[in-house]
Amino acid sequence: MTPELVMTVGQRALEVTLLLAAPLLFAALFIGLLVGVFQAATQINEMTLSFIPKLIGMAVALVVAGPWMLKVIVSYTRGLIESIPGLIG
Repeated sequence: MTPELVMTVGQRALEVTLLLAAPLLFAALFIGLLVGVFQAATQINEMTLSFIPKLIGMAVALVVAGPWMLKVIVSYTRGLIESIPGLIG
């Protein structure tokens, strides 16, 4: 097993991880920013006010981006399994 191949597998794993996490993280960031602006404007300091919209927004983002995320992880897993012979010998 060559170090270049191991580096490629590890690099691709990190790329897929970032791709899969991005939609949920961006949804939470955007909703958190909107709720923070709303809380600052109205001076309402309720902790659940920021949690519930983020939870709902992340669920919506998961429903919207879920099929794409599933395709990405299945494609990566299929490629990883197909590359096992090259990694062994």
